[in-house]
Amino acid sequence: MPSNLNTRLPPAPAEHNTPAALDAAHIGDIKGAFGTIKVDQVASHSGWKARLKTLLAVVGPGLIVMVGDNDAGAFGTYAQGGQDYGTALLWTLLLLVPVLYVNQEMVLRLGIVTGVGHARLILERFGKFWGAFSVIDLFILNALTIVTEFIGISLGLDYLGIPKVIGVLVAAAVIIGAASTGSFKRFERVCMILVAGSLLLVPIIVMVHPDLGQMAHDFVVPGVPAGSDLSTVTLLIIGIVGTTIAPWQLFFQQSYLIDKRITPRFINYEKADLWIGIVIVVVGAAAIIGFTAATFAGRPEFGNFIDAGGVAEGLEKYVGKTAGVLFAVALIDASIIGAAAVGLSTSYALGDVLGLKHSLHRKFSDAKGFYAVFAGILLVSATVVLIPGAPLGLLTVGVQVLAGVLLPSATVFLLLLCNDKEVLGPWVNGRFLNIFTAFIIGILVILSLVLTSSVLFPGMTGETIVAIILIGSAVCFFGCIAYAVYGVFRSASARDTVNRADRRDWRMPPLALLKAPKLSTARRAGLAVLRAYLLIAMILVIVRVVQLALGG
Repeated sequence: MPSNLNTRLPPAPAEHNTPAALDAAHIGDIKGAFGTIKVDQVASHSGWKARLKTLLAVVGPGLIVMVGDNDAGAFGTYAQGGQDYGTALLWTLLLLVPVLYVNQEMVLRLGIVTGVGHARLILERFGKFWGAFSVIDLFILNALTIVTEFIGISLGLDYLGIPKVIGVLVAAAVIIGAASTGSFKRFERVCMILVAGSLLLVPIIVMVHPDLGQMAHDFVVPGVPAGSDLSTVTLLIIGIVGTTIAPWQLFFQQSYLIDKRITPRFINYEKADLWIGIVIVVVGAAAIIGFTAATFAGRPEFGNFIDAGGVAEGLEKYVGKTAGVLFAVALIDASIIGAAAVGLSTSYALGDVLGLKHSLHRKFSDAKGFYAVFAGILLVSATVVLIPGAPLGLLTVGVQVLAGVLLPSATVFLLLLCNDKEVLGPWVNGRFLNIFTAFIIGILVILSLVLTSSVLFPGMTGETIVAIILIGSAVCFFGCIAYAVYGVFRSASARDTVNRADRRDWRMPPLALLKAPKLSTARRAGLAVLRAYLLIAMILVIVRVVQLALGG
């Protein structure tokens, strides 16, 4: 990475630097919340000031996708962990850090190098079925996820004494209005204000002053709360994983990076942006677990979590009104940024696949389909929350389970795309990253199976769940070891000989110029199995949720 901000790069071969962007608005100046970088701007060699200026202009995608992940569902899950089990589950956050980074770094690379959204790449490289499946399931899951965001907004409003109908509709209007101005910079500035709002959790932990030594211990030393029900704890851990890693993140960050016009020249700055976002996510999650654990320990509410609204009331009761208000405002803030990011991931994906103009740089009149999808999914989700008697609790459960079912497939396609030399050229994954990601996918598949089974068979014991996880993890571990050994001993002629020397200047050619992917028999069989599992699991989960909604 060059030390200066705007060194002019040497020309690369024409077929490697021809932009593949599907929307002309994705090419041009970088217009971030905190600065602008002209596409042809040249500056003298500077130093740390130029680097800082560049980072401020580029920062945004990583922050938004990570902070948007600490949404209403995350607030509820982390608060449940703290109120029911103290700080004993903090270690799960540390384990999730490398998973978060690896997943989002691969997406980051795909977006910056290809200039094409995630859904479009799946459609072009794996066919119409998987392209349609990825968009349809994303649309359904995202709509349900946005419902949970408005549930979070309504809980915060109820605590603050603001009428739910007015508050929810105003929140929806604010989100739609912020994204529909035709100014990428203006939208990102609104998001940065919301990101700053997530820091409202820090004063709460100062007011509650939990045992930081115990938190530090539990953060690095894994353990299960003594005397707890093993199956309940295991499912909560899976819930923490599911609420921290979600399919919409992959689609949103890739498209948002493209819309911000980030090029490989700034890839290291985007990695720094991602790390900053991960730190904020972990700090926020740890703060919620820490102050809920300290607030409810030794009190009647400990072990009896209801919802995030109950947490705000508990903070007021035992800490003070200010703490309750800060938590409620932070919940609303997190739900708004979550709804905006999830809604945009849907609009971007549909724009990619359907060939619609899809950019925040375009005004509403110039991208009606893109903004109509965004506004429509938000308004429908907000309306569902306002329907009297709507099974909001079951919808929340359904979202968590469906996200758990779909996440492994999303990660599988991410891994395959990041090994596609036609797509990423010298930016394809290295062997170690492939092994690590394959292991993570295996674990996600196991957790997905456990979560799905727990909904279908509520009586499944903790011992059964743990046995499934341990056996599955062992199979994944030894499978990855075998793959690594195979890679070491295979013949030199078959080894990966990717030349990474020119990758700074390499961009994916237009999709029409790419050679068709060649899938091995094993990969085709694997995709067929994955297709069958996803269809069966989704149908069973939906049927079970409907049964519960009908009192069955």
